[in-house]
Amino acid sequence: MEKTALMPGPAADKQFEFRDDDFDRVRRLIYQRAGISLGAHKREMVYSRLARRLRSLGRNSFTAYLDGLEADTASAEWEEFVNALTTNLTAFFREGHHFPVLAELVRHRPRPISVWCCAASTGEEPYSIAMTLFEALGPQARDARVLATDIDTQVLEKAQRGIYGLDRVERMEPERLRRFFLRGKGANEGMVRVRPEVAEIVEFAPLNLLSPRWDVAGPFDAIFCRNVMIYFDKSTQAGILKRFVPLVKPGGLLFAGHSENFTYISQSFKLRGQTVYELSRPA
Repeated sequence: MEKTALMPGPAADKQFEFRDDDFDRVRRLIYQRAGISLGAHKREMVYSRLARRLRSLGRNSFTAYLDGLEADTASAEWEEFVNALTTNLTAFFREGHHFPVLAELVRHRPRPISVWCCAASTGEEPYSIAMTLFEALGPQARDARVLATDIDTQVLEKAQRGIYGLDRVERMEPERLRRFFLRGKGANEGMVRVRPEVAEIVEFAPLNLLSPRWDVAGPFDAIFCRNVMIYFDKSTQAGILKRFVPLVKPGGLLFAGHSENFTYISQSFKLRGQTVYELSRPA
């Protein structure tokens, strides 16, 4: 899963005043809540996303909106705030070189297999993992478990439905498409649904990687943490990697995104292949 920004709108279209100190507060709050470091170039994106929340709530200024957040740390609006600032870019079998590595790994591992996908987004990545397990293990994959977590609760709701437009699977091999998806008919024409046997091994749950406690039942044969660490600063990345160590089974693997390099951040993981890491020392 990768986060990306919307194109900024014209300044003349702005309904609300958005001062430097408002932007600085947003950057501080999203860092504290989700560990995301927003660069200065994200200012227009932040305005566009949060202006929708102001309209929805009937707030007349960013100051009033942010004051409300800070006044109630348990407010349900915090979830909306985080969701608004995290847009998800994903695809089935994205960064495809990882899936043959996963398949080869699990063929030689004790059963049952367990995999954690830390940034599930709308479900394409965890379902791709589940399909890979079925291709590698056959019927034995029914005993496997794929834990799929994300900080964004809205995308998790979509992921759990497992329903996608045909455009989302148009690049998938026809054999794989027939094996793992059901085509919609009638009112559902133009849609596909992940087959029940695949969906049954995937468990979706909300999780913030910055939370002091992760409610995950590890350890795992593999952890997919792809294209999310780039939004954290180095110290946050190092802390998360340290917490991964006891959650990786001996001989298990950690999969990173194409633009992520953990070699200089943690001594606990060493590079094994293209953005694939293994423990450099026992957990």
